[in-house]
Amino acid sequence: MLAEMVSWFEKYGTAGLALNSFVESFFLVPPPDFLLIIMDLAKPEKALFYAFIATVFSTLGGIVGWLIGKYGGRPAFNWIAKGISRKSHNNKAQEYFEKIEKLYGEFGSMAVFLAAFTPIPYKVFTIASGILNMNVTKFTIASILGRGGRFFIVSLVLMFFGENVKNHIEWYIVGASVVIILFFVILYKKRHHFKVK
Repeated sequence: MLAEMVSWFEKYGTAGLALNSFVESFFLVPPPDFLLIIMDLAKPEKALFYAFIATVFSTLGGIVGWLIGKYGGRPAFNWIAKGISRKSHNNKAQEYFEKIEKLYGEFGSMAVFLAAFTPIPYKVFTIASGILNMNVTKFTIASILGRGGRFFIVSLVLMFFGENVKNHIEWYIVGASVVIILFFVILYKKRHHFKVK
């Protein structure tokens, strides 16, 4: 199913990448990384352009997700959460939302950056951001930085190393994600330490 959906987007080239990036930010379609990798390998000279397209349209889709959360509320979030985890139910969706709310309480828009950059489902954070009434400007900036960081890393690595790293590209993302998560953990501990003091 995933491969079929990626193939469908691939048929439309750059427009397909834009559409995939846009819709994935608020709906249940494959992440644009798969299509971005295919297109980067086919035309490495256009890799940075493809990363730019993915970043712009993913961010625009994120704003749509924010609007869905703002006006669709918790039912919209619950539907997406259950779609990501087929075995999920309302109680699980509630726990999921509470965890996201806690992250926002601690880190604000940096939580959006984390979701935009790492393998965490970005779409649930876009919708949750609207529900929690996050400042849309801060949300947009965090999305641009997170999505841009992710897509440009993928494109730069493939542009320079090509097929040799195709099967290991996810490890570059995971490695960068671990570094960022560690940064958040250290930041959290420092802030908590100062509060206790």
